Amino acid sequence: MDNFTFYAPTYFAFGKDAEQQTGALVKRFGGTKVLIHYGGGSVVRSGLLARVEASLDAEGIAYVELGGVKPNPRSGLVYQGIDLCRQQNIDFVLAVGGGSAIDSAKAIAAGAVYDGDFWDFYEGKLVDKALPIGTVLTIAAAGSEGSPDSVITKEEGMIKRGATGEAYRPRFSILNPALTQTLPPYQTACGITDIIAHLYERYLTNTKDVEVTDRMIEALILTMIHEGPRVIENPDNYEARANIMWAGMMAHNNSCGVGRTQDWTSHNVEHELSALYDCAHGAGLAVTMPAVFTYTMPHDVLRFAKIAVRVWGCQMDFEHPERTAREGIEALRRFLISIGMPANFADLGAREEDIEKLAHTCCYGSEYSDGKLYGFTTLEQKDVEAIYRLMI
Repeated sequence: MDNFTFYAPTYFAFGKDAEQQTGALVKRFGGTKVLIHYGGGSVVRSGLLARVEASLDAEGIAYVELGGVKPNPRSGLVYQGIDLCRQQNIDFVLAVGGGSAIDSAKAIAAGAVYDGDFWDFYEGKLVDKALPIGTVLTIAAAGSEGSPDSVITKEEGMIKRGATGEAYRPRFSILNPALTQTLPPYQTACGITDIIAHLYERYLTNTKDVEVTDRMIEALILTMIHEGPRVIENPDNYEARANIMWAGMMAHNNSCGVGRTQDWTSHNVEHELSALYDCAHGAGLAVTMPAVFTYTMPHDVLRFAKIAVRVWGCQMDFEHPERTAREGIEALRRFLISIGMPANFADLGAREEDIEKLAHTCCYGSEYSDGKLYGFTTLEQKDVEAIYRLMI
């Protein structure tokens, strides 16, 4: 296990009606004037936004609204939010929604106190200062409610990139599983897929002797395998929703990733798909992960065989461990399809003729890029092209 530091100070309020605590928590963490950032009309139609605002009113906290966040959140709305924060003297940013709303809120919070272009943070600059952030979560998926990370799509060129920094960790996050019960099955399945991806990205490590975090990751994936079909079958299953919601946070606050190298190839490869075709991130990952794993499996066959046996219940073939490794990858693919995820490039609306462009942007799309992806293995453009072709 490698040396590490880990500090995750987010305060979590979990359970039914937890959103009633919003005003008290904003006050507790120093907010006096809040930007409420959210997506489409669902938080309005459900009455959630009204409940959040009533809670703020009860504490005498002023607020300004900025809706309109889309899946794969865009840079244009971030710039609007930054201007609004400065004009209105906002001192706290509150995201009401899923990972897209939270990621956009984080970008606004950093940009509002930064003299340069907020996109600098999405080109590699560490986020070391931001307005305090709170969240009211409505989708279990991205894990942004507990993480120091954010992903934004730059509309100029449709480039999707991530930023990180401890200033991005929310001061508090409100998690009410009942808020996810109205989600369509497809969105629920996309969230489950994203959670599994966050876990695999940490499992694929070159660090030895990390049994504690290996077992944590395995347990959380097993939870998704158990709870996923239950919640797809019965969307009102509160207990299944609760387990998925907490697993989503645990999968990405990095408690499972400390002391070990991590991968993130699947996310980097997928980001080009959701940026160009505007497909759901989880759907893109469902197609991307099996292809990435098939291509990189020879790098460490036994690691793939290990998760195949421990998580997917495969029998270990000691003479030919690559057979076990491949069986585990296929078991993952079948599970994702079984909960309603796409199976291939065409299902995403992706086109074979775009593969060279996708791979080039993936490897060279940032001014800090050197043409390679680093993680479990090191990949060049030709490797990324080969991965995309495995998705066809």
